[in-house]
Amino acid sequence: MRIDILTLFPEMFEGVLGSSILGKAKEKGIVDFHVTNFREFSESKHGTVDDTPYGGGGGMVLKPEPLFRAVEAVTAEAKPRVILMCPQGKPYRQKLAEELAREEHLVFICGHYEGYDERIRQYLVTDEISIGDYVLTGGELAAMVVIDSVVRLQPGALGNESSAVEDSFTTGLLEHPHYTRPAEFRGWKVPDILLSGHHANIVRWRMKESLRRTKERRPDLLAAMEMTEDMQKLLRELEQEEKNSGLSKE
Repeated sequence: MRIDILTLFPEMFEGVLGSSILGKAKEKGIVDFHVTNFREFSESKHGTVDDTPYGGGGGMVLKPEPLFRAVEAVTAEAKPRVILMCPQGKPYRQKLAEELAREEHLVFICGHYEGYDERIRQYLVTDEISIGDYVLTGGELAAMVVIDSVVRLQPGALGNESSAVEDSFTTGLLEHPHYTRPAEFRGWKVPDILLSGHHANIVRWRMKESLRRTKERRPDLLAAMEMTEDMQKLLRELEQEEKNSGLSKE
């Protein structure tokens, strides 16, 4: 996969793209990062990339020329997904991460100032993405979030290939609790079932705990997913446990 990043602050990406999973994926040749300062494509001798908005109002607006030129320069031989990081965009979810992970080339546009000239949205980008209902200073941090979530899905990016499959949101549920050594710490013990060596029971326990955690923290996810008979049975068990717990407190 090739990932192009168009930004006014390329130095923000140096540590992120060279560290942890992203850095290892680059070393392995799984992903190729290219960071471009789109100020280099300005028509102005001063490198101007923004201007005041027509109609008046506060703030500055990114001009179309530098970004069109920058995108055309990095996509001369291909037609990749061109992603605009924007609070007005489509809410980012794991399913979209999985979709983007299947692409061979992605281009991220990281804006600043008040906003973008509307012609950038209409005629240049293929996707507008928002990572949440809040406003950041620029699109760089948001792009880093999306890039990390996409690269880790590439084959060979993670040390354990099952990790990405079992992550929260990949299955539609929040992930089950995890434990490691020691088996007892300050009086707190690892659940006996995880020490039993009985694989089928462990799988069942993990599914039940995923359901429990999702039910408690993100019931909206449960409401939106199609559940198997086994999952429905485990949910009934959880509901019965809740009733029994309520009765015991009374």
